[in-house]
Amino acid sequence: MRALVVSPAGEPREVPAAELEHETERAAAGLAERGVGRGDVVLVRLPKGLEWLLAMRALWRLGAVALPCPHQLTAADVRERAERSDAVLELLEAADLPLADAPPPPPIDAVDSDPAFLLFTSGTEGPPKGALHTRSYVHANLLQTERWMGVRAGDRVWCTAAAGWSKSLRNVWLAAELTGAQAVVHEGRFDAAERLELIERLAPQVLCMSPTEYRMCARAAGFGDRPLPSVREAVAAGEALDGPTVERWRDAYGIHVRDGYGQTETGAVAGILAGEAAPPGSMGHPLPGVQVRVDGGELTVAAGSLPTLFAGYWHDPHATADRLRDGWWHTGDLVRQDADGLLWYEGRRDDVISSSGYRIGPAEVEAALATHPAVLECAAIGLPDPERGQIVHVDVVLREGWTPGPELADALRAHARTATAPYKAPRSLRFVSGLPHTATGKLRRSDVRRAAVDAGPEQIIRW
Repeated sequence: MRALVVSPAGEPREVPAAELEHETERAAAGLAERGVGRGDVVLVRLPKGLEWLLAMRALWRLGAVALPCPHQLTAADVRERAERSDAVLELLEAADLPLADAPPPPPIDAVDSDPAFLLFTSGTEGPPKGALHTRSYVHANLLQTERWMGVRAGDRVWCTAAAGWSKSLRNVWLAAELTGAQAVVHEGRFDAAERLELIERLAPQVLCMSPTEYRMCARAAGFGDRPLPSVREAVAAGEALDGPTVERWRDAYGIHVRDGYGQTETGAVAGILAGEAAPPGSMGHPLPGVQVRVDGGELTVAAGSLPTLFAGYWHDPHATADRLRDGWWHTGDLVRQDADGLLWYEGRRDDVISSSGYRIGPAEVEAALATHPAVLECAAIGLPDPERGQIVHVDVVLREGWTPGPELADALRAHARTATAPYKAPRSLRFVSGLPHTATGKLRRSDVRRAAVDAGPEQIIRW
């Protein structure tokens, strides 16, 4: 594979295959000198850049287990994941990646069942769970790379997902590694107008963005002013892709954005395949060979038909057994399947919030806010948003002696941004006198959501 590293200022630098191989060998040698070997867990919280790509490739060569983490995670988040995974090393900044000019370690005698990646996923209750994937996961991703993304040898592939998420593992690194393509690694932050300019200038053949990014680009000044002739394949994943956004890209550029569906635990499950036409708003068919059924509205997948299914939750067989029953993986996502076999997303069975491509467990948001002295109790939910799919909303019950108002709301949001990753911080907040609970004390999130939707604008503080 090759890489095209783009600086925050938008300056591209070609990294040929030979240079990428040499630097990967130096990283593998440096990690080996630090004692990293087969089966060792290494936490990787590097910003998206060449060092992230080198770390992932080097750990693979050593037979180590890569634990990618979003760069936005706080020190407390990192410490918690490192302790739970027994990580032997943490790579937190680019300078942490050791490079050595010693001969690289000899190839390991690895097998497909060896552990390779530990990816944490948010849930509705308790701490995030670690989804363990084996080495077979790498080559199994060729199915979605070729049939859904439509990547060909020699393509330039730009997946904009931030480092640390399963989508960046699959579509930034592996899509290029498995096909001999060139991976675009953009180090800058998202700006809609700049993104359109970069797509024109970098000229990728394959573009993968979140639905939120497609939506925000479609609303940017200058959208549709200049053609984007290089883009042959455009795909979206991470949240539901709405029909109007698909139509805007088609009308402006002749680009047909194709939706896809998968989870951290499963890899890609369904999508509108390369060369396939499907109605805007559909998440497509199951990938070739993947068997699904809709059970009580919930999408379930035959475990034996899905080559990218994880090996199980890290040290949590009970949680694994709760979702993997009688040979079927229960996704927790509600869908409908039409007469043509197309799948249509309808929502979550549980309460995971899907915002701008991030999957956020409400318990994580609540735990962060609960550490503020003003908060007696709180409930986090997702509310519909035209740009982000959903936003994080919280209802907050204050302790005695605290006065509700915009100033306190700002303080609570600032506190959440420091107590956990900033993308989990609320974008709307409502002060309430109490929260609805069942007779056994369980929070009734559906009632919280209904009340927040029905609340007037004077009751909700938004950012």
